[in-house]
Amino acid sequence: MIGILSAIGASLSWTYACFIWRSQTNHNRPLDINLIKNLFAFIFFCPVLFTLKDFIQFKFLILLLLSGVIGIGIGDSFYLKSLKLIGTRKTLSIEALSPILAAFSGGIFINENLSIKSWIGIIIVSISFISILKYKNNLLDENSNFSNDYFSFRNYIFSFLSIFCAVVGALISRYVFLETNLNPLQTTELRLLGSLIFLIIISRFKINFFIKNLNSNEKNKFIISILLGTNIGIYLQQLVFQNLPLGIGWTILSTSPIFSLFLAKREEGELSKETITFTIFLFFGISLIIL
Repeated sequence: MIGILSAIGASLSWTYACFIWRSQTNHNRPLDINLIKNLFAFIFFCPVLFTLKDFIQFKFLILLLLSGVIGIGIGDSFYLKSLKLIGTRKTLSIEALSPILAAFSGGIFINENLSIKSWIGIIIVSISFISILKYKNNLLDENSNFSNDYFSFRNYIFSFLSIFCAVVGALISRYVFLETNLNPLQTTELRLLGSLIFLIIISRFKINFFIKNLNSNEKNKFIISILLGTNIGIYLQQLVFQNLPLGIGWTILSTSPIFSLFLAKREEGELSKETITFTIFLFFGISLIIL
């Protein structure tokens, strides 16, 4: 139960945070936003490092740092780029592919074979996401063919790359939990450290502290988004990977688009009947997975 509740909590946290982060992509580079949010998040959780001592083997330290580089450093940068190019709801909805990718990865690399009922639930969730994307997010324009729209395809690539990186990072985290006694706070901080090292190097050791140029209201919202989306969101995500198989945990984590449907009305209009219908199907799929 703790894994399921953590997944729902993480989805809510990420949904709120991504709206704030997207607003900043209008004025700042995704790389700069990712670096600043991870820097502040790392500082907030910094005392956790003192609990490690000699508690972790070098092998698992490297794996968690690598997980942070791939999943947070690279993956979140692609994610923020996608938010800028195609919007919040479209970016979140493309995560339709991630549950299936996560389930296959868990089965192939760490022998987490799911039941037929769970696979049916994952497929229903994924199809529901794709349908929501089609009917609500206008991925397919009535007057154009997606396969011939190179510009749109190029924009959506960043979202697909972010999914791949996120799943790889999650797979590494799940493996570490299966092999060690590390707790989610420790793995969260080490992953943040890995992402931070990578982003600072990529930025050539130049940090753009754009947050100091924000007005008081924007600054407060951005700090809250860091606490919710990065600190709490990643911590809850790690709780999920500690307690649930990768495929099941990731499927529940990917419910962010459902919450975004109700938060993005001003951005993309009212909800259609088709969107509501497939949202119901999505929750049915999730019920097959967790019950």
